[in-house]
Amino acid sequence: MLIKTSRLVLEPYGTKHYDTTVVYSTDPENTKMMCFMPCESGEEVMDYLRKCEIQWSKEKPEYLDAAILHDGKHIGAVSVEFFDNMTIGELGWIISKAEWGSGFAYEAAAAFMQYCTEKFGVKKYIAHADSENTASIRVMEKLGMKLVSVSDGRKNRISDEPRREVLYESAVSDNSPDFCNKDVPTC
Repeated sequence: MLIKTSRLVLEPYGTKHYDTTVVYSTDPENTKMMCFMPCESGEEVMDYLRKCEIQWSKEKPEYLDAAILHDGKHIGAVSVEFFDNMTIGELGWIISKAEWGSGFAYEAAAAFMQYCTEKFGVKKYIAHADSENTASIRVMEKLGMKLVSVSDGRKNRISDEPRREVLYESAVSDNSPDFCNKDVPTC
């Protein structure tokens, strides 16, 4: 699998991305609004990357993560976790803080949604974020997702205080597989 957009390449996430993944996934500033990061060690990163490789080898994976490359440099990852017989996909993304604000999360997520819709028949996408993560909320809205709920009780890994969480979703139209923004070419 290789997905190309106008600026990015997405490829299966795995152990070859270890060195760059450790940099952004262990950085508290880069991951301060995330539930499962920052990673606590290089071993935790490597374990996850190995699990990602296993998922890519399955006919019906539980989740898929793709490395995001810009000009050949690994700058982040985008993921979809599958539910309800692969008809629902939960999106996630992380971009290295040096690349924040450049639209890469949106471009990668839109392309990966297109791929997962065509390959696995995903019918609906959801995404969660810390209610103060305005950058991720903008990405969800640009993807055409709508706010479904705001709830208490979110626990970010490095925050001692309970947080609020937003849930966004969008349905894929059965008669329009090209639900992503038309300016994001894929494959």
